[in-house]
Amino acid sequence: MIAERLKKSFDVYFTASIEVWENFASFCEFVPFKKNEILKKSNHIENFGYFILKGSAGVFVWKENNYVCLDLIYENMFFADYMSLITEKPTILETKVLENSEMLRISKKNIDKLKSTPIGSRIFLISAENSFVEKQQQQIDLLLKTAEQRYIELLEKQPNIINRTAQKHIASYLGITTESLSRIKKKIVKM
Repeated sequence: MIAERLKKSFDVYFTASIEVWENFASFCEFVPFKKNEILKKSNHIENFGYFILKGSAGVFVWKENNYVCLDLIYENMFFADYMSLITEKPTILETKVLENSEMLRISKKNIDKLKSTPIGSRIFLISAENSFVEKQQQQIDLLLKTAEQRYIELLEKQPNIINRTAQKHIASYLGITTESLSRIKKKIVKM
């Protein structure tokens, strides 16, 4: 079942056999986490990659006495502090569990083992390319779309986000205040 979920989430980028994902899963461990648990602290080195089976997480940076949410991650998504994982150096990013969660965790050592195989190398290359494209699109959206447009798109991707994620995190992710988010939500309800 785990291999099938990995395969399904990745098939949109690259189709590989179920055996590939069974092998991938064999390098991972199942780990439950509690809400608000810190996975990687700011100014520390990332040692793991994660795949969310159930729950959610966020990537944050401290700015002007407050955490800014850079990314929100939900079921069937991979995440980590990739910059730290790749460079093996500390970064200012912090990753945190946003609700009780169940995840697959893969160590840097096992990532390197997988990357040393032809199929593993391809999987991680495609993952890196798609992550880069998604982050660039996010930057473009911040510049060219209104907060309301970005919020509507977020709701389309994650319809239950309102019930699952603190408004302060959603507002921060959208680059707006919680008050602005409340106004947007009221406007959308009226429509």
